[in-house]
Formats: sequence, C-alpha cells, structure tokens
Amino acid sequence: MATIVPTVNEIKLKALEAFVKKFGENANICVCAPGRVNLIGEHTDYNEGFVLPMALPMVTIIVGKLSNDTKTRIVSLNETVKYENEVEFEADIRENIKPEKTQWANYIKGCIAHFVCDVPSFNAVIVSSVPVGAGLSSSAALEVATYTFLEALTNIQSKTPVDKALACQRAEHDFAGVPCGIMDQFISVMGKEGCALLLDCKTLDIKQIPISQINDYVFLITNSNVPHKLSSSAYCERRDNCYKAAEMLNKKSLREASLNDIRVLESQKVPDLLIRRARHVITEIQRTVDAAAALEKGDLKLFGRLMNESHDSLKNDYNVSSIELDTLVSAAREVRGVLGSRLTGAGFGGCTVTLLEKDVIDQTIKHIRANYSGNATFYIASPSMGARILGIN
Repeated sequence: MATIVPTVNEIKLKALEAFVKKFGENANICVCAPGRVNLIGEHTDYNEGFVLPMALPMVTIIVGKLSNDTKTRIVSLNETVKYENEVEFEADIRENIKPEKTQWANYIKGCIAHFVCDVPSFNAVIVSSVPVGAGLSSSAALEVATYTFLEALTNIQSKTPVDKALACQRAEHDFAGVPCGIMDQFISVMGKEGCALLLDCKTLDIKQIPISQINDYVFLITNSNVPHKLSSSAYCERRDNCYKAAEMLNKKSLREASLNDIRVLESQKVPDLLIRRARHVITEIQRTVDAAAALEKGDLKLFGRLMNESHDSLKNDYNVSSIELDTLVSAAREVRGVLGSRLTGAGFGGCTVTLLEKDVIDQTIKHIRANYSGNATFYIASPSMGARILGIN
C-alpha cells in the first residue's frame, strides 16, 4: 500500500504544539510550502529549456512569532533526517548573516539575506513531511516556506511570485552552495491544485496544465530510500558539459540547438561525452513540450511513452540513473496498466514517478517490492497548492 502522508492540518498542529513547548507562548504565524515531483524535463532548467513539475501534498510548515530580543531561534522537527535540530543567530542585520555548519539553517539564512527588507528577530519551529534526499525538493520547500514566513512576519510581500522564486534560488546558490536551476522554487511558489506547471526556463513564462482529466490514472512516486547522490561536483560537471557543447555550436544555450546540431558535433569529432550530454538535453526539451501538449489533450499513452524515453535518455546519455532507480523503473514497466515510469529529480538515487491505472496501484507496488532489494516507499502524487499562509486555529 502507498504511504499515507500526514495532512497539512496534522503537521500544523504538531508544529504549533512544539512552539508552545519550546518558547512558552503561542505562535501567531503559520505558513507552508510544498515539495514537488517533476513529471518530465530533467536537467533542462539550467539549459534554458522546459520543465513540467507539480506541487505535492507533502509540505514544510513554519510557525513562529517575533522575538523580544536580538536572537533568532529556530527548531527543526523534521524526522526524516537526523538534523542538528536547533540553531540560533543574529538576524536583524542581514549583512552580518553568514553560512554555517548546520546545513539546513543556511537555507533560512539565505532567504533572510535575500529578503526585500531587513528582518527582525523571531522564534520559529519547522516541521516537514517532504522526504529529505529523495529528489522531491525538500530544500526549495524550506526556502519558499521561509520566504513566505518572512513576508507574513514583516507584512511586506515580494513584488511578484517570480521575484520570490528568484530570491529563494539565490539563497540556495549563495548559502547552500548548490547552483540549482529555477524549477523547484517556481513550482513551490506557484503550484496550483489540479495542475502541473509548464515552465519556460528561458523566458520564465508559465502555463498551468490541468491534469484532473486523467480520471482513471494516477501518478505514483516510489522512493528508493537511497538518498540522491548527485554531488555538487557531478552536477557542475554535467552543467559545464552542456555549456561547452552550446559554446562549440555558437549557441547561447542548448535551448537553441536541434538534433541537426548533434550531427554537427559528431562531424567535428567532439568527445562522445559532450555529444551524449547535449543529445539528452535537446531531446528532453522537446519531450517536455510534447508531454505537456499530450497531457492537455488527454493522450496519456503518448505521455507515458515520453516518460519512458526520458528515463532511458537520463540513464544512457546523461548517466544520472542508478541500479536502484533502474530496477524500480523496470519493475513498474512490467505491470500491465503502467503507461510510463522514469526517475525524477537530479538522479543517482531518490525517486521514480510512474503513470498507471488506479486499479493496478496495489499490484504495481507488490511487483516492485518483489523485485527491489531495498526498502521502497510509495506515495500517490496529487497536484496540490503552492506556498500559502495558514490560519492558526
């Protein structure tokens, strides 16, 4: 059976109770931001391509209140990873905020440093149902929840949702040291219930793609419970490969390239590694556009086929899959009623996403467990809302 994700209200109640226990008073601010699953469009965002994520019911919740002294105190109760669960720092002068060893705190500090105004000191408790290291963007959920909390704390909003997402991205770049693309922050800010989000990473234009019409089908997330291990160096290496290929083609980015350009690279006897990296990105960008159109038309068979092609490209050309992910994908594809399955997220662990008939969910889970030596967990992925302020009661 699929894992039952705690509801937003259940997580909120846990956070509010923890705040009273820790700080001896009631919180007066409560916000949340979701994790995401990317349905298709992997490693295209930093190549100015398209992505198609949707927000998940799994959320990070922050509750809190202004502090009476100069210290900001934050407690994390995320039980999916053994965090150093408490951090304290001066927060009233942004210029003095520096990264520290407590890694999760750097996402918060980065948001404070890139907020639209100075932030007064506060106390807060964080509780999250987004699995850490699963490729479901727990980091963006924390960033966007933090930024939403700061908006409520200061009563000052970002000019646009795009500004908010970009500020959260800068926080990850500057304080967490991860040169991520823009997808995760965008979907966590702008997710819409019942829709996936087609994002043009070049223009930052968005289009909400309704997926409520899939009726008898559902997306199933399978967590390998192998933390995704695409290190910063491996990520940067692939990104730099793409930039190098674009430069050799005299293109601003691989978004401007086509399959004809792959033949150009081959004729120039460019190293095979660069050709394969470029081929994945070029074909993945087109797959994502085609997949969004298929979803709008209700052509789920085409959508599933494109998911399969995406995984195979990530495995063979981009080399970011793993034995565990390949096993999960292969097992899922063997079940009648499964239309497509692929890794989702950066790769080398984390999760897969599978499009399948609702009637074969239990059968698929059973078959995957019979073929996978690890301890996988399963979630039904329903398209949910983006960041928002929640009532205290």
